[in-house]
Amino acid sequence: MSNATTTAGTRADNPHVLGIKHMAFAVRDAAQALEGYARFLGVPPDTTIHEYRQSRNRVALFDLGGIEFQLCQSMDAGGRFDAWIEARGAEGLHHICYAVDDIEKALDHAQRHGAALRGCAGCGGVKGAHPHPEGYVAFLDNDAGGIEIEFMQVYTPGELERYKQVKGI
Repeated sequence: MSNATTTAGTRADNPHVLGIKHMAFAVRDAAQALEGYARFLGVPPDTTIHEYRQSRNRVALFDLGGIEFQLCQSMDAGGRFDAWIEARGAEGLHHICYAVDDIEKALDHAQRHGAALRGCAGCGGVKGAHPHPEGYVAFLDNDAGGIEIEFMQVYTPGELERYKQVKGI
């Protein structure tokens, strides 16, 4: 999917971006937001809402149209998603995570075009590529139209096994 031509005929030039891994929405209440997705879009109403104690978030995860959706709720006032909602005055699309084939090369490409790295709020401010539950991630300290940008290089089966022994967020 990299360098795919859109219906508008334009092409992205970061050869390491494979597609969208997930879209994360900042919500005040993950269970309440999930009810809307269940009612209007047929998402199973019994979708699990995961609690991540270290990063202090609750997240409903589901697939819709081939893309993973994350409904992200801070467990504490002033938490990552709560602060984002308060700053903007509304819930909404917080970030898009792009799957990449080589995270270091994708970051290098973005940085050569003016991007800076942002610390990962869920991991104590670590900047650059670092392990997360599904793969190596990094966040840009830039946004596109108000949407944060995340890159993820999904683990190989061997890397996933090593991660499970360490555990991150």
